[in-house]
Amino acid sequence: MEGRYVNIVIPGRREYLTLCEVEVTGQALGNTALTGDSYHLTRGNVIQSSLYGNDVPERAIDGNRASNYGQGSCSVTNNDLKPWWRLDLLKTYQINTVTITNRGDCCPERINGAEIRIGNSLNDNGNDNPRCAVISSIKAGTSQTFACNRMEGRYVNIVIPGRREYLTLCEVEVTGQALGNTINTCNMSVPSINCL
Repeated sequence: MEGRYVNIVIPGRREYLTLCEVEVTGQALGNTALTGDSYHLTRGNVIQSSLYGNDVPERAIDGNRASNYGQGSCSVTNNDLKPWWRLDLLKTYQINTVTITNRGDCCPERINGAEIRIGNSLNDNGNDNPRCAVISSIKAGTSQTFACNRMEGRYVNIVIPGRREYLTLCEVEVTGQALGNTINTCNMSVPSINCL
């Protein structure tokens, strides 16, 4: 459903409306790498171990979960030993979840064994930071969410350790909260001035 407003209403009777938490997930219309709302953020820099053709790392945070390589929305490295992709959030966040969309038209097994790492260090290009999760597999063309339980970090890395492989990411979505901010929850893959 499309909309700017989310309302919760009890129609037709006099009643107390008590809400202990409301969480809304979605995707902003248009180019979500450039626009957004108070729940979303992508102001950050992305880099990867190498560049396969024109498959730049920014494609993994373009707000588009298109998983067919030909649609031009996936970032891809060369066939590197220990390929990696890194998002620099520009300041430290408590990371709640990382959602990854896998390639759908070919070779979904390439993501198997990849690790999600979160922290503030750039040792080994950020790949030495604490591990949030190991990706055993993601079905072709689907998205999977990994809980990071408020791990703190400026950098979010996805790395395939120990083997030579192409790293293909069709979308990476990160949710979390800026340190010191107890109100706004941000989606680090979609920009927002309010979360900066």
